[in-house]
Amino acid sequence: MATTNRNPQPQIPGDAPRVPEACRIYAIGDIHGRADLLRRLHGKITDDIAEGAPERLVLVYLGDYVDRGADSFEVIDLLLNEPLPGFEIIFLKGNHEDFLLRFVDGEDIGDSWLMNGATATVASYGIDILGIAGKFLDMEAVRDDFQAALPAGHLRFLRNLSLSHRVGDYLFVHAGIRPDLPVDAQDPFDLMWIREEFLDSDADFGCVVVHGHSQTHAPESFKNRIGIDTGAYRSGILTCLVLEGSEQRFLHT
Repeated sequence: MATTNRNPQPQIPGDAPRVPEACRIYAIGDIHGRADLLRRLHGKITDDIAEGAPERLVLVYLGDYVDRGADSFEVIDLLLNEPLPGFEIIFLKGNHEDFLLRFVDGEDIGDSWLMNGATATVASYGIDILGIAGKFLDMEAVRDDFQAALPAGHLRFLRNLSLSHRVGDYLFVHAGIRPDLPVDAQDPFDLMWIREEFLDSDADFGCVVVHGHSQTHAPESFKNRIGIDTGAYRSGILTCLVLEGSEQRFLHT
């Protein structure tokens, strides 16, 4: 998808959103199989904390751990087995995890998933579908092989992902929310998949929505939302939003 840039709306003085006292939040955008960038960003977060940190640390991953980049298996393994110490950690569900689980559960979406970057994912689990001429079109065979290759711990991780997380004046989701619905009445599909209706809205959502899903060249900071999907799988830039008090800043690879 092409990246976009929109003109940010200025914050109204004195109306800045806040997180709770003695709390710092780190939110990481779409990783898409770039384990190398995730390790580097974890290192930057560790260095940031070493300079001084409050009592409560929260780390939110906004989803899209798999597809496009080469190391989906390694990304999930890293998240499971090498968590940053001292954090409350929240893993959100992206549309690409939704794609994967629907495929595993038998839906006829294999061709669409593969066209959206899943060839790299199944390859990271040891399945070379491009190297087997007839098998590329045999989605049931691909499904069987992928189900067999997917470790139980990885599948459990994917099934237990959250759809949203609220801290202070911020709501964290993968894609966004539908502007004409209350936050507590959102459709799970929209939280993972919505795009233009959310991106083009200047509505007051009652919170600032922090999201990924829609790629931009740099983070976007609007009055009602902050987008941090900087296309890591192809740009090499994985972005983390840091929130403390009313401060907003960014870390990047």
